Amino acid sequence: MDSLRPVPPAGYVVGVATEPDPAAPAIAADDLCKSFGDKRAVDHLTLSIPAGSFFGICGPNGAGKTTLLKMATGLLRPDSGSVSVDGADVWTDPVAAKRRFGFVPDNPRLFDKLNGPEMLEFIGALRGMDPAVVRERSEQILEVLDLAKDRSTLIADYSLGMTKRIGLAAAILHNPRVLILDEPFGSLDPVNTSVMEELLQLHRSGGGSVVFSSHVMDVVERLCDRIVIIDQGKVRAEGTVAEVAGGKRLQDAFVDLVGGRDLEDGSLGWLGSSSG
Repeated sequence: MDSLRPVPPAGYVVGVATEPDPAAPAIAADDLCKSFGDKRAVDHLTLSIPAGSFFGICGPNGAGKTTLLKMATGLLRPDSGSVSVDGADVWTDPVAAKRRFGFVPDNPRLFDKLNGPEMLEFIGALRGMDPAVVRERSEQILEVLDLAKDRSTLIADYSLGMTKRIGLAAAILHNPRVLILDEPFGSLDPVNTSVMEELLQLHRSGGGSVVFSSHVMDVVERLCDRIVIIDQGKVRAEGTVAEVAGGKRLQDAFVDLVGGRDLEDGSLGWLGSSSG
């Protein structure tokens, strides 16, 4: 897997509009707001994610995690505020920003009438990459992600787990400085989860940054060095895992911060009884 190791700035496509600032955060959000009708999904959120970190964005369902990531990747325009990736403003310098990150959404929307190698060839062409480099990297990535044996299978016939893996392949093809993933481990079996974790650690060890959202606290606790917990579009806590956990299990600290729900006495008291 050494041949996949990211070595910034070699992963940049020729023609990046601005040079990266080595001191810039992986992602910097300043006073971001986004509403959908009467619902404020992201509420004056300010966050700086250090470069080189393995960073977890945590929160309950509906907390604003996906909305935040969509604004950080140019898929959703904020109502106000700004966001940059690796020093490039996503909305005023989108070409530079999008060359510096790779994004894997929760449910990747791909060209389902292509097979895996064709999908990567298409992505490489869109990014202006050398076709020979695309072919070489594609073979390596498909092998690592256990997709080489399905090279002739159309993406339309992929399982959700396979779709997530080809989405990751497309995101890392250009060797970005920042990988951004929305719930990346859902629908993956333990073997492929382990492979994805190893690949993300490899990216990070080569100088890249990994940012992913999740509400599965044991995954976050195992992988991340820093996290943020958001709820109702606001930052509730941010820091190292140990700082946020405060001596508790991270899951317990998470529930304390966002509010838990206990079953009322007598609720579903019939459950498990033998009386039918």
